[in-house]
Amino acid sequence: MRLRVRQRARAGSLALALACALGGCVPRAQSADVGTASPAAALTYDHGGIVRGDRFRQRIALVFTAGDYGDGTEHILTTLRQLRVRAGIFVTGDFLRKPEYVPLLKRAVAEGHYVGPHSDRHLLYAAWDDRERSLITRESFERDLRQNIADLKALGALTGDVYFIPPYEWYNADQARWAADMGVTLFDFSPGSGSNRDYLPETDARFVSSQRILDDILAYERRDPAGLNGYILLLHLGADRRDRMYLLLEPLVTELRARGYTFVRIDELLRGRAGSGATRSTAQ
Repeated sequence: MRLRVRQRARAGSLALALACALGGCVPRAQSADVGTASPAAALTYDHGGIVRGDRFRQRIALVFTAGDYGDGTEHILTTLRQLRVRAGIFVTGDFLRKPEYVPLLKRAVAEGHYVGPHSDRHLLYAAWDDRERSLITRESFERDLRQNIADLKALGALTGDVYFIPPYEWYNADQARWAADMGVTLFDFSPGSGSNRDYLPETDARFVSSQRILDDILAYERRDPAGLNGYILLLHLGADRRDRMYLLLEPLVTELRARGYTFVRIDELLRGRAGSGATRSTAQ
């Protein structure tokens, strides 16, 4: 398996060198389900938000979100510390207002994780049946996000550039633009692996087991020509289900490392893309 990964990496490097020599270093075309690649930064965008990092580097950003549930937070932090992985942890204001989670979020900051905003009130930004139709005004978007950011800064987080994953992981170009105008980088998880299904309860018709989610992530890594290079891998800090995906975090990270991947924080994966270029956050 390691040989296959090294061969893939060498092939990617050769392809990039040939593209640079012939046409100005433009990345290879990407499939339609992952949006538009940025020639300058080797990033992939969808509706104005970044959904994947550099496909030519074997790096993964592990990201956790939370709003209502955080039952796995302590276990996740302990596992990450044992594995020496720094992740991104993005929480809503409603989550921050639950006193039982505050010490764990402070621990996350102290242990070097990126703790960032997931909106204050977990608003739905765009219609499910018509993504281009915004359901909130720019004013309400900015007010909600500024509150979330201010509360996180009071916790000791967000000492540098601000990265933001929208509520429901659902947005359109309006919110990406509004965030950029605030000096905030909007990103979303990379599609394809199905990792985000770990929130679905057993009563939901779409429920899949945690083992199936793990297997699907690893199968997608084999299937995608770029593997999981530059991948933003989303899981949740907790969920209303008995089958806990976070209990499989250690074997997931261990297997992906065995396949040649390095885990980096989301800001490292996307560094240099804060807001619009190198703009610092104005969201106080």
